[in-house]
Amino acid sequence: MAHHHTTGEKGEALAVAYLQQHSFTILHTNWRHSYYEIDIIAEKENMLHFIEVKTRRSLQFGYPEESVTDAKIEKLMKAGEAFLYQYPEWKRIQYDILSIMLLYGQPAAYFFIEDVSR
Repeated sequence: MAHHHTTGEKGEALAVAYLQQHSFTILHTNWRHSYYEIDIIAEKENMLHFIEVKTRRSLQFGYPEESVTDAKIEKLMKAGEAFLYQYPEWKRIQYDILSIMLLYGQPAAYFFIEDVSR
């Protein structure tokens, strides 16, 4: 498996643990519908969170959250709409980014950006 795939999988596992430690209930990971995907769908205090997880092992290409473009946020929102079409009971929703840095010899660093928009 390519190195970036293992980094992504490790990041998503760390993201789940981080969110659970911060009182989120994980509803879905890697939710897919058609060509849409949402890394994590979670709930906290009756708010539904669609969460994009970005993980990097170096700063060579910048911080992980910097790779989330307007187009990626647009896709996340369309994926969220597809989810809500199937589960219309959710009235409060939010789109978030969880950035994780895995620098060699250092503990994982988390940066949670809540309520993003394009």
